[in-house]
Amino acid sequence: MLRQRIITALVMAGLFLAAILFLPTTALAVLFGALVLAGGWEWSRMAGWESPIARGLFVLVLMGLLILLFFYCQLDAQPTRERVQPVLGLACLWWSFALLWVKSYPGSAAMWSNRIMRSLMGLLILAPAWTAAIYLLSYPRGGALMVIMVLVVAAADVGAYFAGKNLGKHKMAPAVSPAKTWEGFWGGALSVAVIGVLLWYMLPVRGAHISLPAVLAVVLATSMASVVGDLTVSMVKRESGTKDSGSLLPGHGGVLDRLDSLSGAAPVFALGLLLAGWS
Repeated sequence: MLRQRIITALVMAGLFLAAILFLPTTALAVLFGALVLAGGWEWSRMAGWESPIARGLFVLVLMGLLILLFFYCQLDAQPTRERVQPVLGLACLWWSFALLWVKSYPGSAAMWSNRIMRSLMGLLILAPAWTAAIYLLSYPRGGALMVIMVLVVAAADVGAYFAGKNLGKHKMAPAVSPAKTWEGFWGGALSVAVIGVLLWYMLPVRGAHISLPAVLAVVLATSMASVVGDLTVSMVKRESGTKDSGSLLPGHGGVLDRLDSLSGAAPVFALGLLLAGWS
């Protein structure tokens, strides 16, 4: 199982890097959109929609929201801060509510366990993440920023795994994900901090672009948001009685099982760079 998981991860990483290197922004927007819609198809079942027609309608609503955000944020041209920042800010506000629901689960399920609320949660998880990703690509060296964001999420995940496995004693959210511990969380944060320092030292003109404290604030906030994204999807899976969102990716489950952490991380990373004055 571990071998299969590693092989699948390496294949996905290779395809991701190839897409970033060789595809234009428009093609990347379409590709990422297709992945988000695949995640939406998986989410629709977790939201409680069983029939293919109902699930298809959910995907169409999600597609319509992506198109609306694409043109509202002017992602087809040069996105402006005035259009993008409110969308990213609302996405981060949503993740703050999601964190409260995770911490108070299962009691919080009374507020969101019906199909309409779970469907709305899916839209709030997936659509802003796609918007943030396409906005990142609009920056100079936007592909590199996308790779850095994924690297930060991966570092948080790997650091948490090893720290939790060797030191984990105190459960973080036992009702949602019994395997996650506070020791693992801090291990992931330490890994991300190391990555942040290394990235800052690799900047072309160190300190002229963005300060080290700003880099650390952005990457640490991003890693924390990735944990919230993972826990939020895990919470809904637990409530719906689902182990994996799908079976498309051997050893990993479904597309949504790979998008959960990234969905939490992307809006926070993009807003952090925007507020830090990255250009």
